[in-house]
Amino acid sequence: MGSGILWVKSFHIIFMVTWFAGLFYLPRLFVYHAMATDKISIERFKIMERKLFYGIMTPGALLTLITGFWLLYDYGWQLNKNAGWLHAKLFLVAVLIAYHVYCGYLLIKFKYDRNSHSHIFYRWLNEFPVLVLIGITVLVIVRPHF
Repeated sequence: MGSGILWVKSFHIIFMVTWFAGLFYLPRLFVYHAMATDKISIERFKIMERKLFYGIMTPGALLTLITGFWLLYDYGWQLNKNAGWLHAKLFLVAVLIAYHVYCGYLLIKFKYDRNSHSHIFYRWLNEFPVLVLIGITVLVIVRPHF
């Protein structure tokens, strides 16, 4: 493995951490936003949510996907009998992308003051990316054969 691909792998991990930081924090902002009652706080949360989603999360997601596809290409995308872990990981990445898009949908609902969920809903929603992170990490490190 050349040092060039190690750079790509390093940046892939850095971008993934950036993406997950946003995925963990945005639903937490939604919790506080759903609990807010004064206009100043509500407007502040809208700004914070927008900046997090468009300035950190989405670039982190895109750069994670770009470097991830680069790694897939460089490693040859060899789908053999031992690549079940990779299929499972890619499925979880697709689930994470759907979660990201859903968070964007919720962001728009908050933007137009149309939130229909309680802070408890967002507390539960906030736990979902933890489960995906655990799954992806175990799949990448253990690489179970299935």
